[in-house]
Amino acid sequence: MSLLAIGLNHKNAPVSIRERVTFGPDIIVGALRSLTQRPGIEEAIILSTCNRTEVYCALTDAAPEDISHWLSEFHGLELETISPYLYGHENRKGVQHLLNVACGLDSMVLGEPQILGQVKQAYQTATDAGSVGKLLGRLFQHTFSVAKQVRTDTAIGHSPVSVAFAAVSLAKQIFSDLTEQTALLIGAGETIELAARHLHQQGVGRIIVANRTMERAHSLANQFQGYAIALTELPAHLAEADIVISSTASPLPVLGKGTVESALKKRKHQPMFMVDIAVPRDIEAEITDLKDIYLYTVDDLQEVVAENMRSRQEAAEQAGEIIELHTEEFMGWLRSLDAAGMVQDYRRQAEKMRNEVLERSLRQLRKGTPPEEVLHFLARTLTNKLLHTPSTQIRQAGFEGQMELLEAANTLFQIQDSDGGK
Repeated sequence: MSLLAIGLNHKNAPVSIRERVTFGPDIIVGALRSLTQRPGIEEAIILSTCNRTEVYCALTDAAPEDISHWLSEFHGLELETISPYLYGHENRKGVQHLLNVACGLDSMVLGEPQILGQVKQAYQTATDAGSVGKLLGRLFQHTFSVAKQVRTDTAIGHSPVSVAFAAVSLAKQIFSDLTEQTALLIGAGETIELAARHLHQQGVGRIIVANRTMERAHSLANQFQGYAIALTELPAHLAEADIVISSTASPLPVLGKGTVESALKKRKHQPMFMVDIAVPRDIEAEITDLKDIYLYTVDDLQEVVAENMRSRQEAAEQAGEIIELHTEEFMGWLRSLDAAGMVQDYRRQAEKMRNEVLERSLRQLRKGTPPEEVLHFLARTLTNKLLHTPSTQIRQAGFEGQMELLEAANTLFQIQDSDGGK
């Protein structure tokens, strides 16, 4: 049985192509059953995210082209539409690819942890659908173990590589404990939502969301047990904020120096940490002149992100070494399956010989042949039968000068010299 990973991702396929071959939760079980009903496809797992669609299969006599055709047919597409973007990895390369994916080395954001959860979900869905067998079951369990080791033994996920995460990390450096702090988030877009999620995970005391559209502000605030205000209410609530993160699409600043000065007086000059992620700026640059204000711009954070990306690159090299080692470990197990089949066949052959000789020996005993004579017959005949084929092949190898085969036979049978190997 062979392993195949085939798919496309953010590196080689535009979103207009990726979105046409996704598998939503409502169709993925049917897709798995459809795939494994095809001849030669014994097992299947489908990993489908916004950045990638990949099919992992255990095959007997099917070919990569069979999976490509199925993928295009299932989604009602011409094969030529997706074939320029498809990649395929067989056996060892397929194992290595899956390990890279699960460890975040193949992600848009290097080392991001969400992909491992998505791989686990794909495995669970396929298991529930009955499309996982011995090979993929062992491979994915092995993958989860390796991903855990990479997270433990390297710094691949330790350094923030998004602007929002970098902002929250800086806040933690200034306020070591966020549980007593109030965060004011200005805007309600993707970056602000990400910042809210990071703050919530860090146990921030309170979240206030200010946005021009109150409906969106309420929606975001409710996700994190916060409360919403309108942008016009900023002056009244700014003094409550220990942390301010702003990212709006406003062409003009939403926070001026005068408003911040008034807030600082109300706070009796307790420090405020501000991050302006917007371009153009949401917070007037002159605010940096005020005491008790720590103001960072998107450029400041980009430097942090770039430095952390370098740190992750170093960790990725270490992760690559771990993956290389464990890829070979899995391939050793996979090769052992072939050896196990050969051992079983050889044992069955030997047992058949044993039964034949034993039956002949029992017939002799029933005829009255002395037991000692029968035992000698059984031992001699069984030994000759077991050694006949190997002996013939070894003699032929010697005649033909096949030294590698002779060395292999010596290793296989552990043949010693006539003097006992001394």
